[in-house]
Amino acid sequence: MRRIYLLIISLTVIACNNSSNSNDNNVDENKANNSTINAPIPLTYTLINVYPHDTSSYTQGLEWNDEYLIEGTGLKGKSVLHKMDNNFKTIGQKIKLDATFFGEGVTVFDGKIFQLTWQENKVFVYDVKTLKKIGEHNWPYEGWGLTHNDSSLIVSTGSSNLYFVDPKTFEIKKTLGVYNQYGYQNMINELEYIDGKIYANLYGQNEIIIIDPNTGIITNKIDCSNLLAQAKVTYNPLSIDGGYVLNGIAYKKSSNSIFLTGKCWPVLLEIKLN
Repeated sequence: MRRIYLLIISLTVIACNNSSNSNDNNVDENKANNSTINAPIPLTYTLINVYPHDTSSYTQGLEWNDEYLIEGTGLKGKSVLHKMDNNFKTIGQKIKLDATFFGEGVTVFDGKIFQLTWQENKVFVYDVKTLKKIGEHNWPYEGWGLTHNDSSLIVSTGSSNLYFVDPKTFEIKKTLGVYNQYGYQNMINELEYIDGKIYANLYGQNEIIIIDPNTGIITNKIDCSNLLAQAKVTYNPLSIDGGYVLNGIAYKKSSNSIFLTGKCWPVLLEIKLN
């Protein structure tokens, strides 16, 4: 999600996980390293459609709200929030964040859009219809990905933890440690809540994991390494910038399909799981 950050993120996350963040995990190390935990089951997909995507959009958050696609982008001085119609054309004006803020994940809950910032410890709240800013919250950690279930917002911070927070106060209600058969899984980034499961990008990897929100166990994974080739994209975005990675998951309920993209990718891809 960041240019030079890719080179140092692993050491940073490990250090964070050894500090107070890791103490919040709601599963113990013995359980997370239990050899009886099943490996995530791979899922396959069918590519349904390929749409153009603005290559200036450093995508951080992506979510369908009815028939509107909401996108939040990052980088200081370039972070925006905007709504698109079914033809992926921006509706109205893009909301530009102050140049001191690095935009991150977005989600829609109770008629409001919530937008994280990376290291600025702020969460911005907008009216979903007008995109007018109506509030903000403080957040003690980094902000990466954001989604929600029926009652809570769910935040990722690049660690192995997911935080369930109160939408009105942004107080943490629950901390969930995410793990597989090998232990805790860090680098959790953009999020989407689909049919009772949490879907997540792993930053810097062409893989989406599916998380049980009750236990933190990674139940499934989706290999997206061939996604751009299937879409007949003639170049690798990583050849332009090492930060142009897979990032952006949006579930469209009316078509029961998932939309995927990446930071400054030229395409938005619609898939269905097999």
